[in-house]
Amino acid sequence: MKVFVDPARQNQHAPTGFLVNGVMQPSPESPKRMARLLAGVAAGGHEVHAPKNHGMDPIAAIHTPAYLKFLSTAHARWSRIPDATPEIFPNIHPDCRTASYPLSVVAQAGFHVTDMSCPIGAHTWDAALGSANCAVSAAHAVISGDTVSYALCRPPGHHCFADLAGGFCYLNNSAIAAQELRRHYNRVAIIDVDLHHGNGTQGIFYRRDDVFTLSIHADPSRFYPFFWGHAHEIGEGVGQGYNLNVPLPRGTGDDGFMKGLETGLAHIRAFSPGAIVIALGLDAFEGDPFGGLSVTTKGFAQMAQSMAALGLPSVIVQEGGYLCDELGENLHAFLDGYGDAKLQII
Repeated sequence: MKVFVDPARQNQHAPTGFLVNGVMQPSPESPKRMARLLAGVAAGGHEVHAPKNHGMDPIAAIHTPAYLKFLSTAHARWSRIPDATPEIFPNIHPDCRTASYPLSVVAQAGFHVTDMSCPIGAHTWDAALGSANCAVSAAHAVISGDTVSYALCRPPGHHCFADLAGGFCYLNNSAIAAQELRRHYNRVAIIDVDLHHGNGTQGIFYRRDDVFTLSIHADPSRFYPFFWGHAHEIGEGVGQGYNLNVPLPRGTGDDGFMKGLETGLAHIRAFSPGAIVIALGLDAFEGDPFGGLSVTTKGFAQMAQSMAALGLPSVIVQEGGYLCDELGENLHAFLDGYGDAKLQII
């Protein structure tokens, strides 16, 4: 399987902390994640490639001009403030998305960043671009004939809306990959198996019927991202019926997760996409620091095999999965499970 990653560029982004439950803590979305994930790639003997620079077209197809201008210039502007902090953390937010757009970088940070998990440092923009290029390169590999490819995206992306960062995410890599696939396929499905609901991905495609979005995740009633990911959210306008959320009770293990996944895959089969994007979160693991679900290493292999059985061109995009001893092993299990099933199909 081809793996696309640019560690030197992506690891320039090294956030110092995030605010959780009112307490600043070290950020779990650190460069150390990359080392663990690369160990999982190496264990599987996969073919590692540096991504190409695809320019801004694939990114601008998903994100608004105002957001991209903000993200690319914010840190330089922030740094001109007397006694500016090394990272941007928002301290004021509008009450709605239709509020007037401000000129101040302080206020724009509040407009474009939803929570305190997305500090913007001197190299955040460049790292996010590198991550997005991995997703686009993986999509191009599939368009060119590979049955499956893997984008080792860091920072991740599925909590990022068209104009709003959140949950460690700055550019929505899964959405970017799906939109790139849409240049070649009439319909594309995104299957999100992260511990947390893919709220940004849902928001981007919520009013579209050409991209089906499926997310299996911990029930957001008392879990991040709280405001999105409930079962009644099914899309709007022409997109009504093209979004499916499968919230699971906290602590759900392999059997319950697989049951939820099979429910979702039945809808994917009915949608009949030409290709799929898998937003791969490894934080559903029973030993992940976020502790929301209880999927085992074997469970990741099982879910990979179930998705591979769709028999569709597949782009796997890395989302969550945080520092624990088994992080690389879980990635190894998923990629090998997917590759083995693909070999059986073709």
